[in-house]
Amino acid sequence: MTEPPPVDAPSPNHEPRPAGRCADTLILHYTGMASGETALARLRDPAAKVSAHYLIETDGTVYALVPEGRRAWHAGVSAWGGACDINDRSIGIELVNPGHDLGYRPFPEPQMAALIALGRAIRARHPIPSHRVLGHSDVAPQRKLDPGELFNWERLAAHGLGVVPVPAPPPAELPAVAWFRDQLAAVGYAVPGGNGCDSATRNVLAAFQRHFRREDVTGTRDSQTAARLLGLRRQLEARAAVA
Repeated sequence: MTEPPPVDAPSPNHEPRPAGRCADTLILHYTGMASGETALARLRDPAAKVSAHYLIETDGTVYALVPEGRRAWHAGVSAWGGACDINDRSIGIELVNPGHDLGYRPFPEPQMAALIALGRAIRARHPIPSHRVLGHSDVAPQRKLDPGELFNWERLAAHGLGVVPVPAPPPAELPAVAWFRDQLAAVGYAVPGGNGCDSATRNVLAAFQRHFRREDVTGTRDSQTAARLLGLRRQLEARAAVA
């Protein structure tokens, strides 16, 4: 796939990245608005104070809003792998989709094809490991659901944009909440302090499932989630060992 030529649609909503900081993360969003036109207008509105580097319409048209070397305002309050303020180190792509509140639906083929081509080109330009292609809900699980359980992460991973966990044998008994919290933190999620399986922990569990166990997003612990969590952790540790 070749990178689709973008339509230049500059947004004023950006600023320099911190000195010495490069993009090592790619964050995918859905617009959550009634139309692409409305979303594009908001991302270019100085009063809105939001933006992304790119927006992809349902027909595959790519709009370039913010230069990749600049800090766009797309992730908000966010964290991953112990680092906060993911805007500092990420490139953000918005996918036109009305989202959970306005008629959430699958992402059409032209849009997915354009995303894969664009994502591969971005990875070629920046030191973004495949496992740091993430959803907004991964880095902001207490606030966000996008791109959601209808997004085909497996297809992206087949093109080097993400990872698919190879499930490990699950523990003989369902692990305690503390085990799930430890595993989630080990693979990158920000897990707030708390007691037991509180609402914040359930939100992080649901974010993991929304990305890595899309067919059954419950926010509760179960053996299948344990197996995929453990498998993902082992895959990431193996990659780190040979890096």
